[in-house]
Amino acid sequence: MKKIRIGTRQSPLALWQANKVAALLSKKGCEIEIIPIKSEGDLNLKQPIYSLGITGVFTKSLDIALLNNKIDIAVHSLKDVPTVLPEGLALKAFPERANSSDILVYKSNDIFTKTHRTIATGSLRRRAFWLHRYPEDTLVDLRGNVQLRLQKLQDNDWDGAIFAMAGLDRSEIIADLENRKLHYSTIDWMLAAPSQGILGVVAREDFDFPSINNEECELYATVERQFLNVLEGGCTAPIGALVSPLSADMYRFQGTILSLDGKEKIEVVDQFNRSEYKEFGRKMAEKCLEQGAKQLIDTIKQNLRA
Repeated sequence: MKKIRIGTRQSPLALWQANKVAALLSKKGCEIEIIPIKSEGDLNLKQPIYSLGITGVFTKSLDIALLNNKIDIAVHSLKDVPTVLPEGLALKAFPERANSSDILVYKSNDIFTKTHRTIATGSLRRRAFWLHRYPEDTLVDLRGNVQLRLQKLQDNDWDGAIFAMAGLDRSEIIADLENRKLHYSTIDWMLAAPSQGILGVVAREDFDFPSINNEECELYATVERQFLNVLEGGCTAPIGALVSPLSADMYRFQGTILSLDGKEKIEVVDQFNRSEYKEFGRKMAEKCLEQGAKQLIDTIKQNLRA
């Protein structure tokens, strides 16, 4: 029986994801050991994610553990994984995709009639999308695991906070919102982060383990991450991308990049056949570049360095 050491962040959501992958590998006859590891993104909760100065703040510690042979595979929310991995590491599996939507968690229905709201989020993308639609609102930074962010929402006089539906669902918190006197609503006009809701398994390139890959999820991840990679967004630009199935072999792609204040927006929408997916993300990113995305990204980088 092959023993596999699974590395994971220590948050309840990360541990849920690691246990999900552990269950899949156990069914394949593997012996599993789960090894929690602290990440830089989890340790530093005071600075906004983008001000930490690097992409991969949630994956770096696990990458080091992999390269030092302390663990065999690492399980991530794929949206946190940089599009370029350290030499010697590779994405080996995309086991599942949960609901990719963002949701607004709020305290009172008054939020929908207010002319000015205070909304919490630690995401540049969510911030930009919200300001694009509601430019008069105030956005405040919000860091920490799902449970901590919900507690901060309850402890402050904010009107609401934005979360990934997948995170609250996997953490089994959705059903508990009512007990907290909180409500939620899907934000159907906010485009998800590339690969939001997808689990990603990273391993050393030479490490083999039984396949737990979902080919449909791999297609979504490939197109969305390629779009992000070509635009050089990493985790630090307001970029959204989502592939949706239309039929057995046809898919819809939507990609967006916004300015930090949400005032500028470049968007592409198109359909593609399964046979085209390996280069389709690049094609869509190049369309954005033709519409001025490079200048927008350069401005974003300058503003973040300021």
